[in-house]
Amino acid sequence: MSKFFTLLLLAAVIGMPAADKEDGFVPLFDGKTMSGWKNAYDWGTIEVKDGEVHLTGEKKFFVVTEKPYADFIFEGDVHLPEGKANAGFMFRAHVEKNKVFGYQAEVDGDANRKWSGGLYDEGRRMWFISPIKEDAESVKAFRARVGDAFKRNDWNTYRITCIGKKLKIEVNGVVTTDVEDDKDASGYLGIQHHGEKGATYRYRNLRIKELK
Repeated sequence: MSKFFTLLLLAAVIGMPAADKEDGFVPLFDGKTMSGWKNAYDWGTIEVKDGEVHLTGEKKFFVVTEKPYADFIFEGDVHLPEGKANAGFMFRAHVEKNKVFGYQAEVDGDANRKWSGGLYDEGRRMWFISPIKEDAESVKAFRARVGDAFKRNDWNTYRITCIGKKLKIEVNGVVTTDVEDDKDASGYLGIQHHGEKGATYRYRNLRIKELK
């Protein structure tokens, strides 16, 4: 029996894609349930449809992992709704009742601003490093790095790597943020609905590779 066939067989037995097992990633979303996740808020609706997480609501909320993570590579796909929209992937975040704050990989629906892949500090320092909102040169350099990596009306793949104080964000394979910051060494992962009534935020392929 070939090694590849053995991997396929084992993956089928435990319900995990062979590629995930082979490259060290494990799924955070099984495509059917929200096992391992929770809504940190008293509002917001979560539905699983066709292997995707659909978030709807009338106020901003975050769905977060039940487990915290320290050093890792976190990947996920996001599809923004049409119209005004903004979202983010939280990582090493803090979770309290009706409150989530900390590092966020920006998902920017504003086609003019183009800050997708930036590092936002939700509920704290906001745009403090990549880019620095008040610094025109920082914003210009950020937009040059990002280019047209983010696809406004399509699926976008985010890859977030955290190793100690090193933080890196990639959007569709383009490195948009690569900085150092020691504010948080571990915390929860999360996905966001920005609060637009009637809008559905979609996520899929959420997975992680923990780094020792």
